[in-house]
Amino acid sequence: MNHCLLTPNGSIPNLGIGIGLRIPHYEEILRDKPAIDWFEIISENFMVDGGKPIEILQAILEHYPVVQHGVSLAIGSPDPLDFDYLKRLKELTKVTKTPWVSDHLSWGRLEGAHYHDLLPLPYTKEVIDYVAKRARIVQDYLEIPFALENLSSYVSFKKDEMKEWEFYSAIVEKADILMMLDVNNIYVSSINHGFDPKEYYNNIPLERVVQIHLAGHSNYGAYLLDTHDNYVIDEVWKIYADVYPRTHGVSTLLEWDDNFISLQETWEEALKAKKFQARLLS
Repeated sequence: MNHCLLTPNGSIPNLGIGIGLRIPHYEEILRDKPAIDWFEIISENFMVDGGKPIEILQAILEHYPVVQHGVSLAIGSPDPLDFDYLKRLKELTKVTKTPWVSDHLSWGRLEGAHYHDLLPLPYTKEVIDYVAKRARIVQDYLEIPFALENLSSYVSFKKDEMKEWEFYSAIVEKADILMMLDVNNIYVSSINHGFDPKEYYNNIPLERVVQIHLAGHSNYGAYLLDTHDNYVIDEVWKIYADVYPRTHGVSTLLEWDDNFISLQETWEEALKAKKFQARLLS
């Protein structure tokens, strides 16, 4: 695809449709070189000095574009930004040549503790100012476009001053960064909190979306849980079908992180996005 998203940092290509690079598929990918457009890596898995992870990554990079997605920046945490972490992250970007870096709009650290979870933030103006300032610093330090991803949400705060989409929009606009929009997370949160998904994506700056995540989730009756271990349900595909054309075409990624199916089956699930993308070209 030749579409490019114009940003304050220049243009970003639409890489097409990709899947997450996961250990169960390494051998087959390196042996067969399947015609997959691109891979997304979890940055932290490759922020090491050497060894097998870097060997695998270098082999993948010989054949595929790679995009970095992080899980432990914890940008909304009260402790200072971790510049040792950011230094290692930046060094990895020079290896991968990733066109952008993403992480989550969450917190997960306190001084002396890292919870290794993506915890939601209160939707307040004070938190908007705090996170936006830190996001600008991260983007300036990395010197490449930076995107924040919306979470699947299971709790809310009594001190919330606005809706999640207002909070998310305000941060990316104030920080002048991009959105990594997870449409499954929109659906999961809509069921858990009782709002219309359309109200969410009709009220965010879709021109800032650089990438879309698709995934499956688990239904526990009283709530949905974002587990990335199942097929994308029809309701989530419907959101994608509505959102994707309005982004004017951005890179799409299928996440599958547990109860793995074969590489071919994973790729076939990701390729379902093509029928919805065709609407942009019609």
